[in-house]
Amino acid sequence: MAIDDLTRNANEVLPQGALEEKLKQGRPLRVKLGIDVTAPHVTLGNGVPLQRMRAFEDEGHVGVLIVGDYTTRIGDPSGRSATRPILDPEEIDRNAQRYFEHASTIIDPEKTELRFNSEWLSKVDFAELLKLTRTTTVARILERDDFAKRWAERSPISVSELLYPLMQAYDSVAVEADVELGGNDQLFNLLAGRDVMEAYGLEPQIALTVDLLESWDGTAMSASRGNYIALFEDPNDQFGKAMRVPDELLPQYYRLVMEREDVPPDPLEAKLELARFIVQRAHGEAAVGPAEEHFTRVVRRHEAPEDVPEKTLPAGDPIHLPALLVEHLGVGSTSEARRLIEQGGVKLDGEAVVELDVPRARLEGATVQAGKRRFARFQAA
Repeated sequence: MAIDDLTRNANEVLPQGALEEKLKQGRPLRVKLGIDVTAPHVTLGNGVPLQRMRAFEDEGHVGVLIVGDYTTRIGDPSGRSATRPILDPEEIDRNAQRYFEHASTIIDPEKTELRFNSEWLSKVDFAELLKLTRTTTVARILERDDFAKRWAERSPISVSELLYPLMQAYDSVAVEADVELGGNDQLFNLLAGRDVMEAYGLEPQIALTVDLLESWDGTAMSASRGNYIALFEDPNDQFGKAMRVPDELLPQYYRLVMEREDVPPDPLEAKLELARFIVQRAHGEAAVGPAEEHFTRVVRRHEAPEDVPEKTLPAGDPIHLPALLVEHLGVGSTSEARRLIEQGGVKLDGEAVVELDVPRARLEGATVQAGKRRFARFQAA
């Protein structure tokens, strides 16, 4: 495989020429990608750097997928205008358990080393933390665009957020990374990893960044924002979300997701090819036809599915609707379910519902619809 295949869709590969020199060493490189577990799903946007990891793995290198169960307690401030809300440990653990399985729709699990950064970050004592902080300066950290903007606006910046790039860099020390992958919003963090590795007496890693995948709302795809297509979720949901991609973004999706440049001239056919590709990669060819048929029936013809799954109502009265949607209709989180309810996207027998707690009698025998593509009919226990 040519180096151009390893660096396909790369936005930056720094320092220039360093990857070629690493490859000349004739040994398997350790190619790192870290993902924080802020939501239950790995997104199609996360898949772009994962595809680069797979390219390295196919050439005999080692993928090192770091689940940021510890750094999630701070939250990556990249691109943020405010401090992230902190997730509770139980939610972090639930999300972390899904990540490797979902990422394995792209990477080769046999060639991937799965690590959780709590393995080393939970053992960093105060002396080690002081050693880590000496590898950079506050002035350097405040050069980051998001921090610089918040500083100029006198918006709060927590000390823990200032430590985030150093914690991510310490991950590179712990796994002795040769290459670190990330979105182009991560370049500062990846370069910080080079500085910290050098301070710890290691050969600095190469920073390889890729473009961020835009969502239909005009912002970068993000599981925490809810504007995502998951790498692994219900095929009907994947197909329907792919069909929402705006026409003007199709070239970007073909380039970054399908790694193709030949976008069909008819936008509808282009979206159908994209949707088929996403479903096939996650679920296999057998899932494509039913997902496309479901989309045609439910979304294009506005009909209910032929087979609405039957579900049993949980105990209690009233029933907490967000929890019901997460458990039985595949909504990603209770916060996403509440947002869907507030937007009028949840219906009982075709009528929008706005209550979070619904009387049990109203749900017995009712068909619940969440969004355009999720249906379930509930019966009493």
